[in-house]
Amino acid sequence: MALAASLVAALLGLSASAAGPPSVSATRDGNPERNRASVGTAPPMAPLTWTANFHTLGLTGCGEDYVVARSPRQVPPPPHPEDIAGWVASQRAVHGGTTGLRITVQGRGSAAVVLEALYVRVVNRAAPAAGRGIVYSLSSGCGAGIIPRFFSVDLDAHQPLARSMPGDNAAGTPLPAIDFPYRVSLQEPEVLVVSALTESCTCDWYLDLDWSSQGRTGTVRIDDHGRPFRSTSTRGLPGYRYDRIYHHPGRWVPIPAANMAGTGD
Repeated sequence: MALAASLVAALLGLSASAAGPPSVSATRDGNPERNRASVGTAPPMAPLTWTANFHTLGLTGCGEDYVVARSPRQVPPPPHPEDIAGWVASQRAVHGGTTGLRITVQGRGSAAVVLEALYVRVVNRAAPAAGRGIVYSLSSGCGAGIIPRFFSVDLDAHQPLARSMPGDNAAGTPLPAIDFPYRVSLQEPEVLVVSALTESCTCDWYLDLDWSSQGRTGTVRIDDHGRPFRSTSTRGLPGYRYDRIYHHPGRWVPIPAANMAGTGD
């Protein structure tokens, strides 16, 4: 049975210009490993695979916020969940505030693979540009969310480590802290839900996942098809949500400044 994990990462820096729109999901076969073979010899294939969905509806299915450098009249309505990546690409949108990332890790065979630790790597950080755009909330009501595992990350550390913390589910039921390691195989995948937060920067970042299996160890990099993920602060920016009730068939309407902290996840 797939477990769920939630990583709360307070990203405190910004990146340079975007390297192009992110894709629907990233997929890797688990290479390269940290422990490489001798020079001239290809390293053995890692015993796990992973996929990462960078465009989710957040931990609770309520939707997320994106920063777009266009006026409301130039921005199309929120897309269906399966079309979010295309909407983001066409608008050159950047995740605003909290970024949801759903990672599925699975073994290649019946042998157990132990997931040892998850590290956050911020590769580029800078102060958010003043004219970077407007916040558009894709929230259209909340759906059922998975029960997460909670982690905190100290990005000031040389190698930030995801540390387990107690939390609760959407109903307020306390959940115990369940730390690494986890175990996966072909029949038993693991689902990690990462919630990366920034309040003061634009950040380019990726994740390192350490693993061990049958006497071997290694690390897989989790990113967006070779590019880092990107998140930016929404502090001080105007926000809009799409209203289909009072403005049929629908239009972007301003979000009161006092409510901006409540948009997204």
